[in-house]
Amino acid sequence: MDLLLRDRFEEYLLPSELVDRDQTEVAAFVDTELRGCDPITAARRTFHFVRDEVRHSWDVQGHRVTRSASEALRFREGVCYAKSHLVAAILRRYGLPTALCYQRLTLFDDERGGFALHALNAVFIDNAWHRVDARGNRPGVTAEFSLEEERLAFPVRSHLGEVDYPGLFAHPHPSIVRTLKAHDDALEMYRHGLPTSLD
Repeated sequence: MDLLLRDRFEEYLLPSELVDRDQTEVAAFVDTELRGCDPITAARRTFHFVRDEVRHSWDVQGHRVTRSASEALRFREGVCYAKSHLVAAILRRYGLPTALCYQRLTLFDDERGGFALHALNAVFIDNAWHRVDARGNRPGVTAEFSLEEERLAFPVRSHLGEVDYPGLFAHPHPSIVRTLKAHDDALEMYRHGLPTSLD
């Protein structure tokens, strides 16, 4: 990466506690799976791996709470928070500036209602930020890797109070860090403990 560009986006390349890009398993993944890839191929391959090979805890009704990128990689499971940490860690290790992004979405489209924060990523490729959502597809949820138009998991329905938060976050939002550290059961966290906004 050009040194001027690296300086400009340094914060989106750095590791953190949950975006542990220098952890051994993350580094090994990059070395083996992304070796020789151009940036677009690396981003697409990472997206598909995290979307398809790392199961969403709610979809598989898994109880394990994975918090960091390396835990999501090791156990191949996590909610959107851990999955977004993994996308960021892999691509930062590769050398692509990668941010965390957030939406406030309706948690359940039924009588349970309520809102929850949803996490996704933005990747800097070809002099532009492109958002991608590796949450994991299921009936009614289809996200794809696209640099032409966003193909995210969820359309934001502002008339229902949903919010597409602006901003590119270099580190996981504190409310998400607190939530992940406060829970040991992913299903219980998903039902009752997810943060509802960035406020």
